[in-house]
Amino acid sequence: MADSHENPFHKSELTTILVVADMEKSKDFYLNKLGAELYREYGGTSVVLKFLGNWLLLVTSGGPSEDKPDVSFAPPENKNHVSHSFTIRVQHCRKSYETLKAKGIEFITPPKEWGSEIRCFFYDPDGHLFEISESK
Repeated sequence: MADSHENPFHKSELTTILVVADMEKSKDFYLNKLGAELYREYGGTSVVLKFLGNWLLLVTSGGPSEDKPDVSFAPPENKNHVSHSFTIRVQHCRKSYETLKAKGIEFITPPKEWGSEIRCFFYDPDGHLFEISESK
């Protein structure tokens, strides 16, 4: 294992940025439906959440800046074309599905068995894809 001088990520943590269209709607979804914890808010344009041991940063759309001159942040344009997704390994997929469905989360399909796993998918309010999966 490399020491701290050789590892540029020594004692670092990873944050996933999700661009959202409606901050209040997204904040409500993550806090009240998924159970994320609010860590910090910045002027209505960003919210830092702790979720399942990970950091999520919800941000509103934004254009280029000096440190990213050709990059704009925007929510997914088409939720059926996915470039990233989240998988949550759960103990009981069907039970988790029922609990989340009771909180108002709409799933693409009910849980399906695929040999050694049971899984199903849902979207956040902006079309970011989530999977819940149980290994059998």
